Amino acid sequence: MTILPVIPISPDQPDILPSGPTKTRRRPSMPPRHLADMDLAARKSAVTSLGEPAFRAKQLSTHYFGRLVRDAAEMTDLPAGSRDKLTADLLPTLLTPVREQACDDGATRKTLWRLHDGALVESVLMGYPDRVTACVSSQAGCGMACPFCATGQQGLTRNLSVAEIVDQVVYLAGVAASGAVTGSPPRLSRVVFMGMGEPLANYPRVIETVRRLTAPAPEGLGLSQRHITVSTVGLVPAMRRLIAEQLSVTLALSLHAPDDDLRDELVPVNQRWKVAEVLDAAFDYAAQTGRRVSIEYALIRDVNDQPWRADLLGRLLRGKLAHVNLIPLNPTPGSKWDASPKPVEREFVRRLQEAGVSTTVRDTRGREIDGACGQLAAGELTDASAGGAAADAEVAQ
Repeated sequence: MTILPVIPISPDQPDILPSGPTKTRRRPSMPPRHLADMDLAARKSAVTSLGEPAFRAKQLSTHYFGRLVRDAAEMTDLPAGSRDKLTADLLPTLLTPVREQACDDGATRKTLWRLHDGALVESVLMGYPDRVTACVSSQAGCGMACPFCATGQQGLTRNLSVAEIVDQVVYLAGVAASGAVTGSPPRLSRVVFMGMGEPLANYPRVIETVRRLTAPAPEGLGLSQRHITVSTVGLVPAMRRLIAEQLSVTLALSLHAPDDDLRDELVPVNQRWKVAEVLDAAFDYAAQTGRRVSIEYALIRDVNDQPWRADLLGRLLRGKLAHVNLIPLNPTPGSKWDASPKPVEREFVRRLQEAGVSTTVRDTRGREIDGACGQLAAGELTDASAGGAAADAEVAQ
């Protein structure tokens, strides 16, 4: 049985410090303030406190959110003296690229970022003929401890700030606008909170990020709430709090097993909130918002892919406003977990559809570039640990 991780019951509790086996060498800390942490009124106040006219806030916001410019040197309509002062205070560097990889003929691009305190996070840009989607991280690491997930095995370092999450999206939107995503529109249209971390464990900042991403430019990016997906492993109190927000984002529930015995092991938070309670909260969200809930189910060979589990899942979801998104597992190096064979996958789909449950199989992306969430960060931490051990040995000599 997997040990239940420490989970913040209240989304307003302080950030949890590292709990996993791998930790950065520097103590985790929140970043300096950034334009994206503030609404337009707060930006005007910040600008005037620096001795600049209030309209500079709109200029900065237009560059960042409207033109997707993150480099101060490109903000040529700002006087040089004002530009340096404003960007140093309101546009500090939050994300430094460590590694960037592309596959699928350039349609999938993954970036590993180092944050100001050394923490590592990942984001992915996925292009399709009709849309471009950004998958972003909401935490550095994850405290949910799901054993088949590379991020879950790293433990939680800290929550990300609003600006650290938004900055991932702005950067990826800029990549899309450059035309680098082959065969896709040049505008980012969708954002999914399915990168590193449990979004609802960083509740206040994730909700504020959603509002920032959906606010009209220049206050925000002007995305549609209906094109944003927030995932969760099933933090029931936060799910119910989300219902009261009156947002129209899609809720994605990472279920992975329809029975408590197995889900207790695959998704340890199930030891606190069982399948029935989690599904009740998801169905209540669907009833309140009119938005179909996405049930995420990673098919794992000989673990959760049995026909009887497909039948049980079908009975639980029959007649509900829900859609099953089956995910062929992207195995992580050294893991005992593997994807289900295609015939098993097809039978699982057949049984769900026979039960009247809308079901699709997620498009497999990024296998060539360590596409499973957390793989790039895990590799970088392994490399850093090896390098650190070598350095320590050299010093000892």
